[in-house]
Order: sequence, then C-alpha cells, then structure tokens
Amino acid sequence: MSVSDMFIALQGVLTADQDIREEIRKVVQALEQTAREILTLLQGVHQGAGFQDIPKKCQKAREHFGTVRTQLESLKTKFPADQYYRFHEHWRFVLQRLVFLAAFVVYLESETLVTREAVAEILGIEADRERGFHLDIEDYLSGVLTLASELARLAVNSVTAGDYSRPLRISTFINELDSGFRLLNLKNDSLRKRYDGLKYDVKKIEEVVYDLSIRGLNKEATVGVGGEK
Repeated sequence: MSVSDMFIALQGVLTADQDIREEIRKVVQALEQTAREILTLLQGVHQGAGFQDIPKKCQKAREHFGTVRTQLESLKTKFPADQYYRFHEHWRFVLQRLVFLAAFVVYLESETLVTREAVAEILGIEADRERGFHLDIEDYLSGVLTLASELARLAVNSVTAGDYSRPLRISTFINELDSGFRLLNLKNDSLRKRYDGLKYDVKKIEEVVYDLSIRGLNKEATVGVGGEK
C-alpha cells in the first residue's frame, strides 16, 4: 500500500467518525431542548403560587421524560454499542442535567433521594454498564449535587412564600446528603470541585433555618408539621 493509499484510508476512518459525532450532536441538541422545557416547568415551584401546583408540575415533567426516553433510544443507535466512553463527552452534560431534573421531581413528590437505578428507569437507560448505554455513577452524583443547589434556592423561596416548615425538611435532607458524600473517596477533579460547593449549599440553608429560629418562625413550622396547637 502506498503512502497515498494509507492516508486515503485514514481519511475514510476520520470521515466516518465525524459523521457519527454529527449524528450524536443532533440528538443531544434535541435532548437539551427537552431538558430546558422540563427545567422551565419545574422552575415554577419557586414562585409563591407554585407550591400548590407541585403535583401537577411533577406530572407534566414526567410526561416530558417520555420524550427523553424516546430521544435516548435514538441516541443509542448513533454509535457502536461498545464505544460508549469514546463518545461520552457529547452527552455527559445533558445527562447530568436530566439526572438533576429527575431527582428534583422525585424530591418534590416524596422528599426522598432518587436512586441511580430509579433515575436510569425514568430515563429508559441501564444502570449496569455491562448492559450497554447506562447512567455513569459520576454523572448521577453530579446531578445530585445540582439538586442540592436547587434545594438551597427552594429553601429561601419557601420562606418568602410563607412556608416555614419546608426549609427545615430541606435542611435535614441536605445534611443527610452531605454525610453520604463524605463517605465517598472522590478522585474525579470535576466532581470533587462540585462536591466542594455542597458545603456552601449546607451553609446557605443553615442560615435560612437560623433566621427562622431567631424570628420564632421555626416553632410555628414545627407546630404546623406536628399538627399540634
């Protein structure tokens, strides 16, 4: 084979790779648009009247996740099944965003932390990497850390809306989340930096709870939760 033939063959490989990346990019753009629609919908909970509409917003968000599952099914067909991590950087960000959105929906519904397996089910992908297109553990953890920041914001807006018990519950949840992350030995630099931001979310929520305390509103919140008079 001549040098010219060798480089012609190499160009064929490069072109095929570029075609795959372009196909992936198109699906990822559609996923990003759906994620924006879900985020816009859920942002309504931060408004005063939004607290009464939480169940309705969560139901609509879950309907949008049906579109997400369809788009992810399409994404799976755009690259060889055994080359997940070769192209992973193309959908990493949007997948982390979708994890956050799924986790936010589950928290709003039940005030619990969604498992990685449950998120994978919501997205219609695998939790086990051996079974193909899956939810990487670090992508799951990144999404959960974004949830913490969103809940810190929700704690502040809950007070503005006159809901004084929610920040107390959020504080308990975030502290449990922080304790869980402390059990991990994080090596990923990006994930580690994002985890470092969790302490600021904890502090922000603690300040909200402290403010409720000095204003005597935490007692009102406790009475409301306990149903006492």
